[in-house]
Amino acid sequence: MEGAQAVREAQRHGRVREVFVTEAAATRHPDLLGPAPAWITERAAASLSDTVTPQGIFAVCDLLDVPLARALAGAPQLVAVCVGVADPGNAGTVVRVADAAGADAVVLAGDTVDPHNGKAVRASTGSLFHLPIARERDTAAALTTLVADAHGELDLHDPAVAPVLAGPVAWIFGGEAHGVPATVADGADHRVRVPIHGRAESLNLATAAAVCLYASVGARRIRSRPDE
Repeated sequence: MEGAQAVREAQRHGRVREVFVTEAAATRHPDLLGPAPAWITERAAASLSDTVTPQGIFAVCDLLDVPLARALAGAPQLVAVCVGVADPGNAGTVVRVADAAGADAVVLAGDTVDPHNGKAVRASTGSLFHLPIARERDTAAALTTLVADAHGELDLHDPAVAPVLAGPVAWIFGGEAHGVPATVADGADHRVRVPIHGRAESLNLATAAAVCLYASVGARRIRSRPDE
């Protein structure tokens, strides 16, 4: 993985095997060098990086994904499921959003991009290390499944939907081009649409994920308040 923030979070969680760093990056981030960093040239950093402007610091880490049963252990209340998400930036951002919303796990189902992809790791800004990540061909059947669908029968802002949002749920988000596959959507408990009040054609995947996950957080907080 590449970048100071990703390396910093990896070190906090004890997953780093080796750090590769340029002299310039070492000057900027002396706290990330570890006991025995491997020194590389700027040219080598450019060859290792898939960004236009390499940060000059890289880490070799253990793989992060865990079995689905482990990710869903302990009665999870909120899970984000990506199905067929091809863009690594979107997948990494969903992980970041799920972490921010306090989700218990992220499941990458079907033909979703590898969470260890460099762009996915950078987009997660370290959140990849903060919650369980599982890869699975099927979705999380142990929870009420909510598909984010522009044509869903439930409106996210309908007050009647709040009890559904407040329960243990797995939000399912589909790929950028075609959304959630019909076979998955048909098997979900509910299909929920995020209303578009302006003239935008749609919301992108990461934005829709943020809206939906935080809607569940808000519904759970309201449910937990004592009666006034």
